[in-house]
Amino acid sequence: MCQFTDHGGRPTLKNYINEPGVYAVGRLDFDSEGLVLLTDDGELNHLLSSPKNKQFKTYWVQVEGIPSKEMLNKIISGVVIQKEKTLPAEVKILPENLNVGERPKPIRFRKNIPTSWLEVRICEGRNHQVKKMTASVGLPCLRLIRVGIGPVEMGDLKPGEFKYIQSFL
Repeated sequence: MCQFTDHGGRPTLKNYINEPGVYAVGRLDFDSEGLVLLTDDGELNHLLSSPKNKQFKTYWVQVEGIPSKEMLNKIISGVVIQKEKTLPAEVKILPENLNVGERPKPIRFRKNIPTSWLEVRICEGRNHQVKKMTASVGLPCLRLIRVGIGPVEMGDLKPGEFKYIQSFL
């Protein structure tokens, strides 16, 4: 879990991080992966995670199916999730040969259904938002990798790797 406590007994950041006074900027769903930004700077955390500040989060999303221009345009203009329209998103199709490595827990595989990779950038953070956005246009999410939070990008970091960065404000 992308937090330090979990009442469900699942592994959390506490199992991997031994650094007092740091907090995660935003959260990732339990079955999502990618960039986790930790900081001891409350101002920075607020700047990057508060919806009021409209900082983009960037995700690589593997979806089931081939997106049409119409599907992408719906995501770009905003879709209705739980009776409320999302803010516009930025979406582009990524190359098929995206080098993301294997997922620790395999995704479902259907031999006769193609998959595609999208880059989706949103400046909101609703619960399961990207997954719900792609599903609402007929593209169920198979894998979600966060690759950026505001100006911070994952770059070539591999799972389990980290790097210290100085303030970039």
